[in-house]
Amino acid sequence: MLFNNKNGNSNDEQKPNVIHNDVKSDAASSLSVDHEKGGVGFQKPYVKTEAEKRLVRKITYTIMPLVSWIIIVQFADKAALSVSAVLGIYEDTQITGSQFSWLGSLFFLGHLVFQPLNSYFLQRFPIGRYMGVCIILWGAVMLFTALCHTFPELAAVRFLLGFFEAACMPTIYLLVNTMYRRSEQTTYFGVVTMCFGMGSVVGNLVAFGISHMGTRLNIEMWRWNHIVFGSITVFLGLLAFFFLADNQRSKLLRLTEEEKVIVEERIQDNAVVRNVEIKKYQIVEALMEPRLWLMCIAAIGLQIQNGGLLVFSAQFIKGLGSFSSGESILLKMPGGVASTLGTILATLVARRTNQVCLTGIMMAIISLIGCIVLAAIPDGAVKLLGYYLSWASTGGYGLLATSVGNNVSGYTKKIFYNSMLVVFYTLGNFIGPLIMLEKEAPRYIGAMIGFCAGNGVAIACFFTLRALMMRENKRRLANPPDAPTDAHLDLTDKEDKNFLFRL
Repeated sequence: MLFNNKNGNSNDEQKPNVIHNDVKSDAASSLSVDHEKGGVGFQKPYVKTEAEKRLVRKITYTIMPLVSWIIIVQFADKAALSVSAVLGIYEDTQITGSQFSWLGSLFFLGHLVFQPLNSYFLQRFPIGRYMGVCIILWGAVMLFTALCHTFPELAAVRFLLGFFEAACMPTIYLLVNTMYRRSEQTTYFGVVTMCFGMGSVVGNLVAFGISHMGTRLNIEMWRWNHIVFGSITVFLGLLAFFFLADNQRSKLLRLTEEEKVIVEERIQDNAVVRNVEIKKYQIVEALMEPRLWLMCIAAIGLQIQNGGLLVFSAQFIKGLGSFSSGESILLKMPGGVASTLGTILATLVARRTNQVCLTGIMMAIISLIGCIVLAAIPDGAVKLLGYYLSWASTGGYGLLATSVGNNVSGYTKKIFYNSMLVVFYTLGNFIGPLIMLEKEAPRYIGAMIGFCAGNGVAIACFFTLRALMMRENKRRLANPPDAPTDAHLDLTDKEDKNFLFRL
């Protein structure tokens, strides 16, 4: 069979009872944590041993290079349409500006449609092989895009590209949740988000080279862009299918007996134990939580501008001055660099302060400043600076994913949270290109005002989310349980009273 469930286990649909281990009577006094600094749960402070540090390095060297390249190429594939705008797609296919907007949005419609299926497949299949199949399929779609000549054909492949790419980010978020301690996840979610910016840089470098090819073998430049990245994507899919370690006990990690013991301790810390049974009560519990909806609304607010500026970026920059097609592509690269630097800044600040939500607010404010500049300044270098600052929203979205990883337990519930976050990320990206109205080009004032409002909404959501989690932490610290919880029970963060939220 293509897929197997050898790492799964099955639990009853009924909510499990907590099974406590024997502990000393004074355990409560030794299980302390400062909720203002972002609690990780009622547990004794640990010092990471040299053996565990070696294990973390082994995990990182085994999975992160492949994961990073998957994200880089995924972003480049998604953004291929934007550079096609200055590589001849308008002239070659005779599409209009409004049709181009729809091509940008149809990608995210495919993203949206696939999410319910993705949530099911993530729980039922080994995520490494599942990811590999999806990557191969969207690589094939990229190759078929090079054969399109009309708007309906382009619309179909853009929808399918979004459909199959929809598996990528929820799978990677779950992989980070699974492989790393909660205290480590801020760093690795930062790496994941940083790769979005690197994808922009790599994609634009390749596109710049293609812009100097001209028509080779009677194939237009925009088609070559899809052929090159489609081929790379299929190759990465094969690598992921065979070589992506997707659980802490994977044979690809070649664990020693000592490392197997450490892995069990790490599983207890991050409270992620694979379970192939979909527990409906955990989905219902998630839907009833204000936290979920605050994260989702913040995701829309941060991603509206991402969708609009990503699809129209090359045209937008070209409209700011007398730039050639190649120069417009090159001037997109600092946006990718700005996104990468913003993510690094967000990660470092969040790690140093243990304040994920406040750091998210800071990134949204930086993005808001950039959007205000875009709305207020007619043209020139200052407006280009505003474009680069606006990409700080990428770092803010990465911190939303970090908050899910840190603050949601229960395998079904975590998958559902990740999927919902991507659904609303997708909605924001779907709306973004549609509000970039052709009649408002090149300044797109209405869209810029909408982007400012989106950042403001995200700031309010971050504040409220932090306040809710802080209040619950205070309540749990005032009434600490008298025994630890076994992570293998697959309890949700609501059921597990030992669980403290990281703010």
